[in-house]
Amino acid sequence: MSDDAWTEITLAGQTCEVFRPAKRHPQGFVVIYLHGVHRQRLGDHPNFLQPFADRGFSIVCPDTGPHWWLDMICPDFDPVLTPERFVVDHVLPWIETELGVAPPKIALLGTSMGGQGALRFAYKQPRTFPVVAAISPAIDFHNRWQQGDETLQTLFPTAEAARQQTALLYAQGFNCPAHQFFCCDPEDEEWWEGADRLRMKLYSMGIQCECDLETRGGGHGFEYYTVMASRTAEFLDERLEQKRRTLQ
Repeated sequence: MSDDAWTEITLAGQTCEVFRPAKRHPQGFVVIYLHGVHRQRLGDHPNFLQPFADRGFSIVCPDTGPHWWLDMICPDFDPVLTPERFVVDHVLPWIETELGVAPPKIALLGTSMGGQGALRFAYKQPRTFPVVAAISPAIDFHNRWQQGDETLQTLFPTAEAARQQTALLYAQGFNCPAHQFFCCDPEDEEWWEGADRLRMKLYSMGIQCECDLETRGGGHGFEYYTVMASRTAEFLDERLEQKRRTLQ
C-alpha cells in the first residue's frame, strides 16, 4: 500500500480521515467506516485495511468520539450537530463533491460501536445506505449503561431508554437495506448474543441477510476484524456492483 494515501479533512468543525487507494475501484465505490469506542485508526491496522485497498475502495472515516453514532446531541461532540447528522448532512455531500460518488455507490462499514451504528443508519435510511456491513456490532449497547458508561448515562435516563435506540428495534420488514452482512466471534461474550438475536429477528421477518456467527478469530478486536476483512470487502464489492446494475 506504499502508493496509497491518507489525508485528514475537517467538515463542520469535525475531523475525518480519508483513504485514497493508489488504484481506485473502476466504479469509484466508497466506504464510510464508523469506528469503535476506542477510535482506533484504520491506518494503524494495515492487515485489516489491505483487502479494501486491494479492491480500490476509497474510505472515509469520520471521528465522532465515543458517542455510539446516535442521532442525539452529545455536547462534548458538537452542541448542535448529532453524530448521525454529521455523517448524513456533511460527510455524504463531501463524498459526492470531492470523490464524485453518491448513493447507492457508497457502503457503510463499522466495527463494534461503529458496527451497530452502521446497521442502525442503514435500517433508518435504507435507500441512502442499501449496502452495509458490521463486524462485531455492539448491538446491545444498553448493557453498557448498566455497567456505568458515562456517555450513555449522560444521554439516557435508563438502560431501557438506551435499548429503544438499538439497531434491533430499528430493523423492520418494510424498511431494511437490500444488502446487509454482519458477523461476530462466538468467543465475543459481550456482543455475540445481540448479533444472534438480530439474526433471528431478520429471519423471522423474512428479511434477507448474510451473517457469520460461527467463525472464530480472537474474540473482540482487530485480530478478529482482520480475520473477517477479506470476506467483508468481497461482500461490499459484490453487493455495490449488484445494486449498481439494478439501477442501469
